[in-house]
Amino acid sequence: MDKKEELKQWFSLAKQNFDVAKYLANNMHPIPVETICNQCQQSAEKDLKGYLFFNDIEFPKTHDLRALLTLCVNLNPDFAKFRRQTMYLNNFSVLPKYPNELQITEDDAKTAIRFTDEIKEFCQKLVQ
Repeated sequence: MDKKEELKQWFSLAKQNFDVAKYLANNMHPIPVETICNQCQQSAEKDLKGYLFFNDIEFPKTHDLRALLTLCVNLNPDFAKFRRQTMYLNNFSVLPKYPNELQITEDDAKTAIRFTDEIKEFCQKLVQ
């Protein structure tokens, strides 16, 4: 598989996660906030990894958005503006998939969708 095709796959997988989050937010009641937030985290993770892949940067197998963002900032300091978003979304990488004490609200889900969209737009714009 060539680089362009693999990059397309990274962003396609990210879009699938993001589309699932938006669909659930708009079509399920009660809104499954844990699943939405986890899907958003997964989407942002794949967008950041897609950007790193595009730039030939090896990245660890991790769900830690902060670690991925650090690699992105090393390439492009403009990524620093996403520190708050990645710290926020990082909370939803694993815990929402299991019984936990997180108190996730509909506002959290809306914020996760907004933050994910911001990261997606920025990453994908840079590789065009």
